[in-house]
Amino acid sequence: MLIVMKPEATDEQVEDVLKVIRELGFKPHPMPGATRTAIGITGNQGAIDPTHFEILPGVGEAIRVSKPYKLVGRDLKHDDTVVAVGEADIGGRDPAIIAGPCAVESLEQTMEIAEIVASCGVKFFRGGAFKPRTSPYSFQGLGEEGLKILARVRDRFGLKIVTEVLDTETADMVEQYADVLQIGARNMQNFSLLRRVGTSRKPVMLKRGMSATLEEFLLAAEYIMAEGNYNVILCERGVRTFADHTRNTLDLSVVPAVQNRSHLPIIVDPSHGTGKRHKVIPLARAAIAVGADGIMVEVHNHPERALSDGPQALLPEMFVQLVEEVHAIHSVVSGQRSVVSR
Repeated sequence: MLIVMKPEATDEQVEDVLKVIRELGFKPHPMPGATRTAIGITGNQGAIDPTHFEILPGVGEAIRVSKPYKLVGRDLKHDDTVVAVGEADIGGRDPAIIAGPCAVESLEQTMEIAEIVASCGVKFFRGGAFKPRTSPYSFQGLGEEGLKILARVRDRFGLKIVTEVLDTETADMVEQYADVLQIGARNMQNFSLLRRVGTSRKPVMLKRGMSATLEEFLLAAEYIMAEGNYNVILCERGVRTFADHTRNTLDLSVVPAVQNRSHLPIIVDPSHGTGKRHKVIPLARAAIAVGADGIMVEVHNHPERALSDGPQALLPEMFVQLVEEVHAIHSVVSGQRSVVSR
């Protein structure tokens, strides 16, 4: 059920609707928009009688939602969501660029890469302290030591930290250090973990699973939002196909598909999407051209010695090139949008 308030509805009238929803044993999810507030309802096992709400002052209409997701869809919120991370944001006017090493390996390595990222005017720094690896013998990350290194990066360069939450057991620890909690592709349908980060006040970046459909992707985001965390960023990172010329097949068509159905911002990870350094910049350009709200890429000063995903990490000079081209393409695309809107 979706309750749409009238444009002139007062805060008191919105609160009255929220109270009625709670009294019925359901959970309300108010989403203020530019001209009106919409309220999603979860917790119901069947249809809800709309007359409970249609008679309330300030209510415009009560709409039954037929889609399997209620909170991520544009039925609830027509305006695009902009996720604020301090003074930075994702989904706003400028493309968000998130960059850094796949894994935090040492203080020296991380600081050197952070200096490169910060010098390009980028606001977000990525780095894994906990690494889910295919082989149990591969580097698994430095754990809390890695998180402390990331905190030092934030203190020195003012970068917002994006790092992965691997499980519910370490979620509290990661939450203390991170600015954005990342849910990796392998955990996209780890429902207990999704519920846990849904209770956090930190934004969550949700990566698409290796073989997830669009609906499964959006429903994973719904798990997070159903717990009350509405600051969710989606991330396309490639899906597994029969192609052997690339690590994964980067599905850029999912960007406009998501934007058609959902108000949530979506970024693209061409590093994991291709697994090949020479393909990252071309696919980053394409991601911005197709309308993505940003990109996430891996950068390493010595990729030949990287403990994780060295072949897909950009060299420093390549990263400088990427930032320049991303902004150039975005200015063209956003300029075309403004002309069309007029």
